[in-house]
Amino acid sequence: MLSLSMNGPYKLDKETIDAKVTRTSPGNYALGKKNDKGTFLVGYVGRSDEDVNSRLKDWVDETRRPLFKFSYATSPKTAFEKECNNYHDFNPPGNTSHPARPAGTNWKCPKCSIF
Repeated sequence: MLSLSMNGPYKLDKETIDAKVTRTSPGNYALGKKNDKGTFLVGYVGRSDEDVNSRLKDWVDETRRPLFKFSYATSPKTAFEKECNNYHDFNPPGNTSHPARPAGTNWKCPKCSIF
């Protein structure tokens, strides 16, 4: 069974983000909702190369997905690679294109040859 390997799900609001995402760090996140059986349905995956807390707050009031999951990353590169893996594993409907790599990098997607 595929796993996001993230903490959560939690309510997507600024108070909960501050309570759960307590470090300034690169990281990954998934936005979604639960189905009738309580399973988290991945609607969108993303990352922050610097501060996952701040990036999640950008989504508050900008999405109809009421829940989030997150994980910290050890570096922007590991965040990029995890975002690519989650994108390919879950094919979230909110992601309309492959994750972009940061400007000035030549990082490769671990799952495909788009880069």
